[in-house]
Amino acid sequence: MPATEEEDAWVWIQIKAEAKRDAEAEPALASYLYSTILSHSSLDRSLSFHLGNKLCSSTLLSTLLYDLFLNAFSSDSNLRSAAIADLRAARERDPACVSYSHCLLNYKGFLSCQAHRVAHKLWTEARRPLALALSSRIADVKDRERILFDHATGVVVGETAVIGNNVSILHHVTLGGTGKVGGDRHPKIGDGVLIGAGATILGNVKIGEGAKIGAGSVVLIDVPPRTTAVGNPARLVGGKERPSKHEDVPGESMDHTSFISEWSDYII
Repeated sequence: MPATEEEDAWVWIQIKAEAKRDAEAEPALASYLYSTILSHSSLDRSLSFHLGNKLCSSTLLSTLLYDLFLNAFSSDSNLRSAAIADLRAARERDPACVSYSHCLLNYKGFLSCQAHRVAHKLWTEARRPLALALSSRIADVKDRERILFDHATGVVVGETAVIGNNVSILHHVTLGGTGKVGGDRHPKIGDGVLIGAGATILGNVKIGEGAKIGAGSVVLIDVPPRTTAVGNPARLVGGKERPSKHEDVPGESMDHTSFISEWSDYII
């Protein structure tokens, strides 16, 4: 559910309060926190500045990237709302996320997601050379809401993949193609899905709303809503004809183990 303007404003106020607290507690970080957060009047400007510095190179200047990101966030309220929704998702779901400012500054999954959204916006505006250059730079350095890329290391998302709202994706996950077809060839991930570490989902398959993909699974088939798939190749827990169902939203609960008792052969 999208946040209200009041909730969005509260998140930015919280980020600045956290940065001020950390600067006072650790003077060595004061200059860094001032330049990235405290000197800016809005989350748009802070995030644009931080992304520009993270992604710049000798030929792709930070000032150019700052203007590019700021124009995108300022002109598209959906991008702003999505960024705040992702901050809230990390803070609520990840026990290692100690503050909103920690996510903003240090979570490469969060930062990559925001940069890719801007690249996608450029692509849809027919600015494809710039979109491709930005996407390539994002890959070198390291469209939905409340997405958590937990750790984000080794995550591969194919060109035509679609990721729904309230999705949580662990490290070393691949949403790839089979290599056999072109066009629309990558997975479609429904709302509320949880994808465990090292899982591989290949082809234009559909992972239904609220489904759970066990760690290390290789999924080549559609997975019905609110169903768990585990193994290599992945099978539906409880059997193909009568898969067991779960009532929670795995992408939010981050529950990786509740199905193990139902399938004793599965090892996590």
